[in-house]
Formats: sequence, structure tokens, C-alpha cells
Amino acid sequence: MKAFVELAARSLVDHPDAVEVREIDGPQATVLELQVSPDDLGKVIGRGGRVIKAIRTLARAGATRSGKRVTVEIIRP
Repeated sequence: MKAFVELAARSLVDHPDAVEVREIDGPQATVLELQVSPDDLGKVIGRGGRVIKAIRTLARAGATRSGKRVTVEIIRP
């Protein structure tokens, strides 16, 4: 899931080199922390949060095969 979130974020932003995704594994859930350039924050969030909501939905759907829960959080730089 980390690779998917990173790919999706890099394709949306103007500064793809500034995209960082950290994976924090827990016993039942995995947290993916997404950090982008401050200029690109609005592009990743989208109007009304639609883009980040879509990324979160696809990440959750992909993680159901492994039996874990996935949460995608945006970390401000």
C-alpha cells in the first residue's frame, strides 16, 4: 500500500521529489504518513477533501486482502 500511496501522490503534485510516505506497522493496523511540499498540499487534499478521500478508500480496499486496516494521514511539513 505504501507504493500505491506514493505513486498516487507523486502523480498529483508539482514537486514529486518532496513526497515522502512513512509506514508505521501496528498489530492490527498500519498507518501511512504522507508528507508533501507545502505548495502541493491543496492538490493532494483536493476540493472538499475528495482526492485524499479517494486515496484512503483505495488504500483500504487494497489492504483488505492482507486482513489489516490501513489509515492514510497527511503530515504537514
